[in-house]
Amino acid sequence: MILVILGVAALLAGNTFKRSSGPYNRFGGLAITIGIVLTVLGVLLSAFKSIPPGKVGVQTLFGKVQSQVLESGLHVVNPLVDITPFTIQTQNYTMSAIHSEGDVSGDDAIRVLCSDGLEVTIDLSVLFRVKTSKAPFIYQNIGIDYVDKIVRPVSRTAIRDNAVNYQAVDLYSTKRDEFQSRIYRYIADNFAKNGLELQQILVRNISLPASVKASIESKINAEQEAQKMQFVLQKERQEAERKRVEAQGIADYQRIISTNLTDNQLQYESIKAQKDIATSQNAKVIIMGNGKTPIMLGAQ
Repeated sequence: MILVILGVAALLAGNTFKRSSGPYNRFGGLAITIGIVLTVLGVLLSAFKSIPPGKVGVQTLFGKVQSQVLESGLHVVNPLVDITPFTIQTQNYTMSAIHSEGDVSGDDAIRVLCSDGLEVTIDLSVLFRVKTSKAPFIYQNIGIDYVDKIVRPVSRTAIRDNAVNYQAVDLYSTKRDEFQSRIYRYIADNFAKNGLELQQILVRNISLPASVKASIESKINAEQEAQKMQFVLQKERQEAERKRVEAQGIADYQRIISTNLTDNQLQYESIKAQKDIATSQNAKVIIMGNGKTPIMLGAQ
C-alpha cells in the first residue's frame, strides 16, 4: 500500500512538472513513468497476502469486516483490503499466586469465600483457542484484546460463582474434581457465545487458611496413629494365636506320649541316647552301678 501511495504521489508530481514552463518540465515524463511503475508494483504486492501457519486473516474493507476468513497460505485479495492476523493455536492463560507464573505480574491468584465462610486461594490455568469461523465475529464485536475482555473475567467469575457451593475442606480434598467439572461447563458455555473454544482447565492449586491446614494435618496424623495401633493390635493377636496353637500342640504331644509310653520304649530310647554319646568325639562314656539306667560321665 505504501508503494501505491508513493506511485500516486509521483504521478501527481509528474503532471505538475509537465505543466510547468520552468527547468523541471523535463522531469515530468520520468516522474510519471516512476509513478506508474510504483503504483503497478504496489497493487501487485498488495494483492498477494501470505498468512503464517497457525493463524488466520480477517479482512477489513473501508472499515467493514468481511465474513470470509483467510487461512494459512498464500492468497490473492483486493489490494485495498486490510488483513488482521488471528492465532488459532492453543493459548494458555494462567492466574497464579507465584509472581513468575501468571500472565499478570505479581500475585494474580483467585481468592474466594466458600459456603462455610472460609477464604481459599485458587491457581487456575485456562487452555483455549479461537474458532476459525468466528475470528471475524471476535474482531468486530470484541477486538483483538479478547483475552482481557472475555478469558480473564469469565474464568475468575466462574471460580467465584461456583466456589460458594462448597466447603473449603471439600474443595481441597473430596470434591475437587466435581468443582473443576462445574467451572469447566460454565466457562465453556460463555466462551462458545464469544467465538472461543475451551480445551481444558487446570485447577493447579487450592490453598486453605493456615488454621484449617493445621486442623487437617492434625486429623491426618491422628488417623495414621490409629491405623498404626490397629496394626500393632493385629500383630499381637496373631502372636497370641500362634502361642496358643503351639501350647496346644505340646499338650497334645505330652498326652499322646504319656498314654502310650512303656518301660521297653524308655529302655530303647535310653540305649539310643547312650549310643549317640559314645560315638561323639568329645565324650568318654563311663558306666557305673547296676541300675536299669546307667550313670554316664563325660571326661571333659
